[in-house]
Amino acid sequence: MEFIDYYKVLGLDKSASQNDIKKAYRKLARKYHPDVNPNDKNAEIRFKQINEANAVLSDPEKRKKYDRYGKDWEHAEEFEKARQQQQQQGRRYQGSGGPFTYSGDASEADFSDFFESMFGGAGGFGGGRSRQMKFKGQDYNARLTLDLRDAYTTHKRTLTVNGKNIRITIPAGIEDGQTIRIKGHGGPGINGGPDGDLYITFDIANNTPFKRERSNLYKTEEIPLTTAVLGGEITVDTFDGKVRLKVAPGTQNDTRIKLKGKGFPKYKKEETFGDLFITYRVTLPEKLTPEQEEMFKKLKQTGL
Repeated sequence: MEFIDYYKVLGLDKSASQNDIKKAYRKLARKYHPDVNPNDKNAEIRFKQINEANAVLSDPEKRKKYDRYGKDWEHAEEFEKARQQQQQQGRRYQGSGGPFTYSGDASEADFSDFFESMFGGAGGFGGGRSRQMKFKGQDYNARLTLDLRDAYTTHKRTLTVNGKNIRITIPAGIEDGQTIRIKGHGGPGINGGPDGDLYITFDIANNTPFKRERSNLYKTEEIPLTTAVLGGEITVDTFDGKVRLKVAPGTQNDTRIKLKGKGFPKYKKEETFGDLFITYRVTLPEKLTPEQEEMFKKLKQTGL
């Protein structure tokens, strides 16, 4: 969660052109892409930093703010508004014969003085009034990878943010790509302003035979040809246990059945679940015994 130098992440300096940024991003993105580095957490973190850096530096307006304000670039508009208010205040003092003689736009030379006065430095234009201006701290963004089975139940996790351990509760049914806000766990507020927030985006890794679509689950179950033709019982795995199912005689390939309430929990709805859809896939014997082959020949003669 510490400040990241986006130029350093891409191996560039501040004079880099947009084309340089594009080339560096493409090269590094290929190198650290998760598909190229499976199960490599360091590569995953690096890949996310590269994407974050590119998102800012490839946008001329965001890059301009980043170059000027560094880690506080997201507050650029607030800073500019505060500076304009101070300029207007200075002109009013000047017109009324007051002790301040500031006029015109602030130059780069006095920009540091502006920040010093704004954030509580001694002296500086604006005095005590500017020191009272409060700003919310920077919001932090993080990604957390969960296994699909972890997302099935409400549980707690401990995260480390800037050296501090944060205990969070992850509700059952959290979805892939979903973002939650942890209030007050971002960067510290400025001049007594509120702390920023922590936004966590979840990546749900699915290593199960189930396909998830919101709160519904989907699974393919193979059944023998004889069971499909004659019917019978089979045992199938659901997400939280096994169930026995009756297969009707004459079941066709790709027949789908629904098991109500056997799907995934609905987000923040205690004890409410979606459905599980089972698709039957009829398996054909790869090799027949002489007796079986003779039996199928007889069936063929009957027109089946």
